[in-house]
Amino acid sequence: MRFGPPERVGGGWWWVSVGYLPPSMQALARPAHVCRQLTVRFTAMHLAFALTLVAAAAVPQPQDGRPNILFLFADDQRPDAVGAFGNDAIKTIHLDSIAREGFRFSRNYCMGSIHGAVCQPSRAMLMTGRTLYRVPMDLKGVTTLPELLGASGYTTFGTGKWHNGGDAFLRSFQGGRSVMLGGMSDHTSVPIVDVKTDHTFTVKRAGDRFSSELFSDAAIEFLDGRDGEAPFFLYVSFTAPHDPRQPPQAYRDFYYENRPPLPANFMPQHPFHNGWMTGRDEGLAAWPRTKEVISDQLAEYYGMISHMDDQIGRILTALERTGEADNTIIVYAADHGLAVGSHGLLGKQSVYEHSMGCPLMIAGPGVPHGKTAALTYLYDIFPTLCAMTDVELPEGVEGQDLSPIWRGERTSVRDTLFLTYENKMRGLTDGRYKLIRYPLIDHLQLFDLANDPDELHNLARVPDQADRVAQMMAELTEWQQRVEDPHPLFVDAVQPMEIDLSGREREPDGWQPAWVVEKYWKR
Repeated sequence: MRFGPPERVGGGWWWVSVGYLPPSMQALARPAHVCRQLTVRFTAMHLAFALTLVAAAAVPQPQDGRPNILFLFADDQRPDAVGAFGNDAIKTIHLDSIAREGFRFSRNYCMGSIHGAVCQPSRAMLMTGRTLYRVPMDLKGVTTLPELLGASGYTTFGTGKWHNGGDAFLRSFQGGRSVMLGGMSDHTSVPIVDVKTDHTFTVKRAGDRFSSELFSDAAIEFLDGRDGEAPFFLYVSFTAPHDPRQPPQAYRDFYYENRPPLPANFMPQHPFHNGWMTGRDEGLAAWPRTKEVISDQLAEYYGMISHMDDQIGRILTALERTGEADNTIIVYAADHGLAVGSHGLLGKQSVYEHSMGCPLMIAGPGVPHGKTAALTYLYDIFPTLCAMTDVELPEGVEGQDLSPIWRGERTSVRDTLFLTYENKMRGLTDGRYKLIRYPLIDHLQLFDLANDPDELHNLARVPDQADRVAQMMAELTEWQQRVEDPHPLFVDAVQPMEIDLSGREREPDGWQPAWVVEKYWKR
């Protein structure tokens, strides 16, 4: 079942199923909160399967018996921005169906970044299973996950964003369509290329549909056109919900009418200079942030996610139509989170939970429904998928296989987790407590995440936390040595903490559409 954009019915907003039901049923509509509570047998995947069972019986299955992999990857999605994760304000019907079927890792993170475009190192780590300081951004000289799977008998196909160089894409994927080689673009005019039969790229062109539709179309074309002789690895890398936050009108209108609540840690400005206060992402709204502007940007951000979710529903329906769903591992994740008003920030250039945390769900054969708070990284996906497909790991992979967790053999794969951003921030969490060190301003934060998940109450100077701070600082230093972090925790020339950006001039980048520029820069 696919759900279209929300429509006004009888005085309220409803999600209407379209396109895959008999005409007599297409008029049915359910409130979004009811859709999320449907029993498992009525999930989108199972209903579509029931409608296509006869046709699917004739579709050939992979001959070697190994599962297919459908990897769905979002761009800039906060770890709380999925309805099934307890967010009643966002409508993600199809992501919720994956959550109901699969296993969720609720404490999943991007390790960090060496520069402001956090998506690039995040994807480099994801595709190689390596830690931040041991992977080149162009992936040169290291084995990628799709490259390894392709050499192991998988048909590999990619679509969407690839921020690690064209050579690495061609080495990694046997085929590709609507590939964006870069970091961001206007979602209505995405610069894309295809992989030709001689394994070179076509001339770059502008996409003629919204980004999420463009990439979903390519994925569906691949699913419908394959012959089923080998298992596949299909990588669909959306550019949503990365700005420009320009969802189709129906989606943003829905959230303008049904306003998401502001983050509990909303602030007009960050209370001190964290080292990254005026980068491109932070200039998407004026300082101080107002509740009205953040409310609008959240509405547009949620609209981007709901529109992407609808396109994911189309891919899941195509997967069912081919008869491959029962033998396909589905991975859903995002490269990192986003502040969107939390702590007075807009971007992802911090080590707070909202920015380095990111969703991760895995569903498919052998994976039970469940959830864990084990500390995990995105780069753990590499060895996990290799274990699930009986593919031997190459040298240099540092991630951990997560499958023993859902099998009940382990409760965790690491005791602590390290976070890093440029030379400006370092973080460490043991799951309960989180320490953040700002070397350039000689500042510490300590948060009790169990009682303060929004990271509002700094305990670093509380006397009875001194031993904990000392212990966590020692573990932070050990992590730095382990991953070859080159930046010191202390500097000689300490910079001032104070900063006030009120009234600072801003300039829009060239990717923002005219209505966004008018709304957030010219008014």
